[in-house]
Amino acid sequence: MNYYVAPMEGLTDRVWRQAHQKWFGWAGGPARYYAPFLSPPENRVLIKKKMAELAPEANPGVPVIPQLLAKDGELAAWMIGELRKLGYTEVNLNLGCPAGTVTAKGKGSGMLRDPAKLDAFLEAVFSHAEGPISVKTRLGVEKPEEFAAILTIYNRYPISELTIHPRVMRQLYRGQADREAFAAALPQCKLPVCYNGDITTAGQLHALEAEFPTLSGIMIGRGIIADPALFRKALGGPAATKAELRGYLDDLYHGYTELFGSAGCAISRMKGHWFYLIHCFADSEKLEKQLKKLREPWEYETVVNQIFTLPLI
Repeated sequence: MNYYVAPMEGLTDRVWRQAHQKWFGWAGGPARYYAPFLSPPENRVLIKKKMAELAPEANPGVPVIPQLLAKDGELAAWMIGELRKLGYTEVNLNLGCPAGTVTAKGKGSGMLRDPAKLDAFLEAVFSHAEGPISVKTRLGVEKPEEFAAILTIYNRYPISELTIHPRVMRQLYRGQADREAFAAALPQCKLPVCYNGDITTAGQLHALEAEFPTLSGIMIGRGIIADPALFRKALGGPAATKAELRGYLDDLYHGYTELFGSAGCAISRMKGHWFYLIHCFADSEKLEKQLKKLREPWEYETVVNQIFTLPLI
């Protein structure tokens, strides 16, 4: 079973991928990191700052899979070609993002509103692009029953892997992933299928593998941010130590400071990671509140030092 890291905007960027790979990768790490989505420019002129996230020299080691967010199939195919020039093989199409700013433009899971447009989009992509193209999708817009018609469309195309997040668009990330709907759809899928959604422990991961042994992979997002050693534990390795967590978080902080040119901006990004990670530490509620409010580098460093005096859970 392959383990993948889900694309998460503001969290699984190149700084994080390198830090995670250094401290928790290789033998106990993922088979692939899926990069946060990139929108192809309508004028077909690549933006250097955005492409820096996918520069090969910034992504050594474990394979990184670029993800595209688009609604114009020919434009997406052009961008896939540009990514192939950089050495990327697989490219992933985002048909699952539920954010209102995305779906209002008919992108992400907003594409699922109109099966005819979805079909036309995929037809244009696969007619103009070569090489492995995977898809990340939701079950539908309003209800899981919509997925039968959507899956019929997916099955028409040579999608290299279909990652299914069993929620609908309107749920955002609320409620529970609909494992029952996923189980009902799986036998009808003619493509390799990867599962994504609500896996936060090694036990849950193993239970999913046992329940669905034919899966090609399992993709984890929030769970790997909350427990960076999750895949290692699933493979029989040890939990993260304090020393590992400290080194990992220090590398993130310094990496973001260098990337943004500002420790203050780095702190904002670190708060996103600490939102999940703080729960690794016992009795952290008071320091968690302080962490949310602080702004200055000296405040951040002081609170982090205090957090690391707490025992791990």
